[in-house]
Amino acid sequence: MAAVTEQEQQSGHNPGSPVFKQATESAAFIRSKLPRVLHTPRVAIVCGSGLGGIASTINQDVSVEIAYSGIPNFPKTTVQGHAGKLVAAFMGDSKVPVLLLVGRAHFYEGHAMEMVSFATRVCKVMGVETMLMTNAAGGLNPDYRVGDIVVLNDHLNLAGLVGFHPLRGPNAEDFGVRFPPLSDAYDLGLRQKAYQVWQQIKPSGSGRRVHEGVYAFVAGPTYETRAECRLLHTLGADVVGMSTVPEIVVARHCGMKILAFSLVTNQAVLQPVPRGDDAALSSMTPAELEAYLSKGKANHEEVLEAGQEAAVDMQNLVKQIVSTL
Repeated sequence: MAAVTEQEQQSGHNPGSPVFKQATESAAFIRSKLPRVLHTPRVAIVCGSGLGGIASTINQDVSVEIAYSGIPNFPKTTVQGHAGKLVAAFMGDSKVPVLLLVGRAHFYEGHAMEMVSFATRVCKVMGVETMLMTNAAGGLNPDYRVGDIVVLNDHLNLAGLVGFHPLRGPNAEDFGVRFPPLSDAYDLGLRQKAYQVWQQIKPSGSGRRVHEGVYAFVAGPTYETRAECRLLHTLGADVVGMSTVPEIVVARHCGMKILAFSLVTNQAVLQPVPRGDDAALSSMTPAELEAYLSKGKANHEEVLEAGQEAAVDMQNLVKQIVSTL
């Protein structure tokens, strides 16, 4: 599907599905707020939990911010660490026109799946060719450490497999086919480029590593139990989180290329829950027992803190990749 032009919008060319009409209305509103040089962005970047600082990598000479709350049809985000704004600007030395989605809507907030992925459809209508996704995720792979970056190459759509799927319902023919394949969802050329760029910019002595792995999408908002973590790891997942996959499914339905990163912000607990009849625990004080049971427990504040610590490297990586597109 080609980008909808301003002339088509002005002439009333608004064919097809309801979601296409809504996305076209949203795109027209966004364009009305932008200088003409930013009307057709080539790349969209979704900034996940604690990663809103990616917006600081734009060229400041020409940029526009629009709150999600002011865009027609856009879902509202309510999560700490998600600013809830769209930023249009140029990025990198080659001045690539980009859209930054600083914060995202989540299924666990009560949004329907088609609304969780709605901004992705708006990006397509505006002419975006490549979506770059970022998120904060729990590390299931024992080799991963907090602060590591994972280039995603596949996913497990747990919510989608049981019926909560962003393409459920009548197919939006304006965007793509009824049964889109996902075996090539994560673009190989972009993944290769990510590694090449990391080798060029990798900070000496930082210890931060880049891996490649599988993302498990769960509905949330609770963090996973120990048994669930072991299940997901056994199924082949390296990281787990509550976002990104619905957007990726819709982006591929729209024919866009995808590059996605997870920042490991906590290590999932894979060890079984201590048994109530474990004699070794009976000699512990309440404080010692609490510390023992809390080991590895995830919380949102730690997720945001880890994101801040790794933000500079992630921002630089994203900026340099976009500069090559």
